[in-house]
Amino acid sequence: MTEASQRRAGRVALALLGVVAVVAYLVDQLTKQAVVTSMTEGERIPVLGEALVLHFVRNPGAAFSMASGSTWIFSILASAVVVFIIVFARRIASPAWAVVFGLLLGGVQGNLTDRLVREPSFGLGHVIDFISTPWMMPAIYNVADICIVSSMILLVLLTLRGVNLDGSRETSRQTASPAAGDDERPGTGTDVSS
Repeated sequence: MTEASQRRAGRVALALLGVVAVVAYLVDQLTKQAVVTSMTEGERIPVLGEALVLHFVRNPGAAFSMASGSTWIFSILASAVVVFIIVFARRIASPAWAVVFGLLLGGVQGNLTDRLVREPSFGLGHVIDFISTPWMMPAIYNVADICIVSSMILLVLLTLRGVNLDGSRETSRQTASPAAGDDERPGTGTDVSS
């Protein structure tokens, strides 16, 4: 890949990362706003029976409401993740990795926004959760959480497939080019015995 095409791939990946992050963030914030304005806290609305339920709660902690007294720590960690992704994004030239980091950035920013602007105070705000799938997990979550988990699943898949940040793939040592003199294959020699 030439340097010019590498720069072009990097710009495309950066744009894709930005679009995915903005879409993830907007969908998260718009759905949370719809829940806050149309439901009362604690209200449950079955959508697909008990398989999918809208259940409005305010989460002061992390996943499964753990560490509810440490909201400010999550605000600091989320801010650090956002800064890291923004700085790191220039190294990405793969559309797949751009989607991974776009989903992660949009999801982290969605929950960070809640922690910064929602009650009870700046940096200690409660995250709006409203999606419940009791058959799958005993948690109530939101679109930002779905984006974060999806990004981690994609990260694992890309890592297992050996896809690098620039879109190239890891090759095993066995598939490396053959050593000099190894180009003789059975059946390719000249038969002079006739």
